[in-house]
Amino acid sequence: MSIAKEFREFAVKGSVVDLAVGVIIGAAFNKIVDSLVKDIIMPIVSLVAGDLDFSSKFFILGRVPEGVPRTLADLTKAGVPVFAWGNFLTVLVNFAILAFIIFMMVRQINRLKRAQAEPAAAAPAAPPEDIVLLREIRDNLRK
Repeated sequence: MSIAKEFREFAVKGSVVDLAVGVIIGAAFNKIVDSLVKDIIMPIVSLVAGDLDFSSKFFILGRVPEGVPRTLADLTKAGVPVFAWGNFLTVLVNFAILAFIIFMMVRQINRLKRAQAEPAAAAPAAPPEDIVLLREIRDNLRK
């Protein structure tokens, strides 16, 4: 079997297509969570913590060339080593929010699966025909 044919069979399998759709949706979802953290949550945290902008908090670890502004973007562009702890904190909060949202989604899906499975489990199965006949005979003999 040629590699091209084998790859084609692999690529058109449902799981590969589902994975591709999941990656695309995940990338879009990541942008939503990034915006949620950056535009909504971090400003509230900054307000409570004393007007902090965590994404611009850093320590300079190297020598800064003359004329380079002391902003994270400019220092990084100039190749100055910086310890960007604020950016890490923002990414960490982003991860925590994303993990919580995924947890809530999986929890809800599991709850829906249980609710869907419970009615089927709650209904008792009809007894076999021979058991029904034996019960009828028993009931007739009691009369």
